[in-house]
Amino acid sequence: MARARTGKGSINTPLQEGRKATQRERLLTGMIAVANRGGYAGANVGAVIEHAGVSRPTFYDYFEDREDCFFATIIDIHERLYTEVRSKLADAPAADALAGAIEVTLEFATSQPAAARFLMNESLAGGATALHARDDGIDHTAALVEEAFKGAPAKAQIPDIPVAIILGAVHRLLATRLRRGERGINQLQEDLLDWTRSYSREEAKARWQTLKRRAAPERSPYLPRVRLRAPERLGPGRPRLSEQEVSENHRQRIMFATSEVVAERGYSAAIVSEITGLSGVDGREFYRLFADKQEAFSAVHELGFQHLMAVTAGAFFAGSSWPERIWEAFRAATQVVQENPTVANVGFVEAYAVGASGIHRVEDSRVAFAIFLQEGYRYASAGQPPSRLALEAIITAIFEVFYRDTRAGEQERTPELLADIVHLCIAPFIGVDAAERFIDAKLAETGKAARAARGRSKPGADPRKRATSARKRRA
Repeated sequence: MARARTGKGSINTPLQEGRKATQRERLLTGMIAVANRGGYAGANVGAVIEHAGVSRPTFYDYFEDREDCFFATIIDIHERLYTEVRSKLADAPAADALAGAIEVTLEFATSQPAAARFLMNESLAGGATALHARDDGIDHTAALVEEAFKGAPAKAQIPDIPVAIILGAVHRLLATRLRRGERGINQLQEDLLDWTRSYSREEAKARWQTLKRRAAPERSPYLPRVRLRAPERLGPGRPRLSEQEVSENHRQRIMFATSEVVAERGYSAAIVSEITGLSGVDGREFYRLFADKQEAFSAVHELGFQHLMAVTAGAFFAGSSWPERIWEAFRAATQVVQENPTVANVGFVEAYAVGASGIHRVEDSRVAFAIFLQEGYRYASAGQPPSRLALEAIITAIFEVFYRDTRAGEQERTPELLADIVHLCIAPFIGVDAAERFIDAKLAETGKAARAARGRSKPGADPRKRATSARKRRA
């Protein structure tokens, strides 16, 4: 991980040290201002030093380059937020640790909106190093909460949910509102705390605080038999296809090549020549079909979203009850992520790097997926049902799970998190005990199916003999 420079190692007087600290702080403040104004792409060194009122050589006294300054700014803001959370939790009951962390985060976003917007929104556009700093900061704050929970009495009621995922979701929810300049962010507190409390159970019985990979379910029958992939290159000579078919062949090859180059290099570093080289489509054809790299990327994002939504919706309506429908929907959704890793990377990791258009697509996707939770109100147990903000928070938490798995290159194993995802969805509506009974029954079915599949795959197993044995048992 890159580290921000702290100076050239010379011995300075207290006055000089104070001046240098002030210059560094002005540069960090400048990075916040220019990134919030023009996004990561607009946060160049020239803009930062102009805002900070320092020279270019002074900038390089502290930072190696633009990325180093961007990274250092994320770290600095995270440390300020972490310090406030730690102070809050020192005086709070252990069982209220997550509520305290959320309260402090909302207060921070209200009192320091520019810094919070940079941390929660702009950091998602900064590439692998910035994303690592963003996630690492959230994880450190989550560790404070988790450590506090360990000190709670065994009978204390605590939210039984993965803390880092929940805090990541809160950051994303606030990012949307900070970017729009919405007022009254602190008014979200009651709904968010009610949502997290809906997962509460005795600390001694906590089961869902850490994401746990379990046996993956069988492949959903609602996934297409053929995975999303680029069409074959056209052979030499004049193809026996219409002009429209040739264009569509080229277009899809460019789109899938874009997803692969972005997965390898990141959106900001990807260049059109690499995309055309991988796709086998020349530059003139690229610019006939797409205005630029961003348009090609947006086409991949739209393709991925439409495919994910279509498969998820098809699986959802197959269930006999709403919890069954949620299970089937996210069984299929997690397997779409598994089978299309580079397209998932476009949708869940790199979309923010595109700027406003990419961010809007992500947020529209979250709104669209909230429709699968609406029926839960019909199943809600006695008491206050989840708020509309809770629906948004649940889907945002699931997107955080997908983002984390995709960024870690673990898409192949995302279906193993199905139980945790379903728990996030249904527990606020039907209660934690009923949700757990339902999930355990589904996991038992999954285990039974897996054992049966292993039995069918044993070397030398003859299906005709198995059928004969079955008939004898029935007789």
